[in-house]
Amino acid sequence: MADHYEVLGVSRDATPDEIKKAYRRLARELHPDVNPSEEASERFKLVTHAYDVLNDPDQRARYDMGGGDSPFGGGAGNFGGFGDIFETFFGAAAGGARAGRPRSRRERGQDALVRVTLELKDVVFGVHRELEVDTAVLCETCHGSCTQPGTSPVTCEICHGSGHVQRQVRSLLGNVVTSQPCNVCQGYGTTIPYPCATCQGQGRVRARRTVAIDIPAGVESGLRLQLPGSGEVGPAGGPNGDLYIEVSVQPHEVFSRDGDDLLATLEVSMPDAILGATTTIESLDGPVELEIRPGVQGGDVLTIKGRGITPLRGSQRGDLRVGVHVVTPTRLDHKERQLIEEFAKRTKAPAPRLAEFHQGLFAKLRDRFRNG
Repeated sequence: MADHYEVLGVSRDATPDEIKKAYRRLARELHPDVNPSEEASERFKLVTHAYDVLNDPDQRARYDMGGGDSPFGGGAGNFGGFGDIFETFFGAAAGGARAGRPRSRRERGQDALVRVTLELKDVVFGVHRELEVDTAVLCETCHGSCTQPGTSPVTCEICHGSGHVQRQVRSLLGNVVTSQPCNVCQGYGTTIPYPCATCQGQGRVRARRTVAIDIPAGVESGLRLQLPGSGEVGPAGGPNGDLYIEVSVQPHEVFSRDGDDLLATLEVSMPDAILGATTTIESLDGPVELEIRPGVQGGDVLTIKGRGITPLRGSQRGDLRVGVHVVTPTRLDHKERQLIEEFAKRTKAPAPRLAEFHQGLFAKLRDRFRNG
């Protein structure tokens, strides 16, 4: 075994500062990131080990006395080294490679959120949309390997692929061997000498892509639709996250929504309210015929079956409910006024008076004006 003092190039009576300076000088010269040769790697291991021994006063004293590198000399007997005893009580954390497997470069990608604005007609029938999403996609140059084409990751020379290195820590129990992630490979167990130039060794790049989605009928503002596996790709070509579509529905100038029903207001002239009429209104399905019964009252609700919204989880459409608003003329010519006065005399309508309270009337008005 090489002499630790000779490995570091210092005398046997060197001070701790001289030992530390010698180690730093050699480490800068021999570190694998600076000097990748096999010879330099072996020397770096010897230098590191020599420094670990000589930097600790107790270990250095035992080494100078010929006790070897072991913190407890050779007197472990049939019980083995202290590391074995420590591992017996505290588990595999005392060991190097047993402390855990190396990290995987492949990780799941993050979820993505896209907001889409719909018209009320889209809610009634559902709609197909193609959305532009700016997210991370798989690198087409390295296909997630993170390396330049024709190259591959190499096993870390410091941790030998375990992703962890052992360190001696002084504690109340003495010198304890612990394990921590390797600083050279960041715990991956491998290094990438030639990272892909396109993705800078990430295995993914930012790009815009098109996502096609069928938005079902019955959605409402604030609802989020989940597309599993349509989010961004993970580092090193890891599995995709999910894509969430958040829906926002624009107000309609004529119709409003009440659950699975559509609400609208129909203005009816006084003659049509008295005599009744048939009219055609333009619904979201197209023209539809509506029968106004004679004597219809303001606040009455006319229902057109099956012309509402298809529920999100179902097939039976709601109704189109039309609230009647009787329009009273405000300007009459002389002839019109005479006809109204004659009509009033013939019907002998009673004078205005308070009537019995009807909750239903106000309920109709509330429904009609619910959405302003």
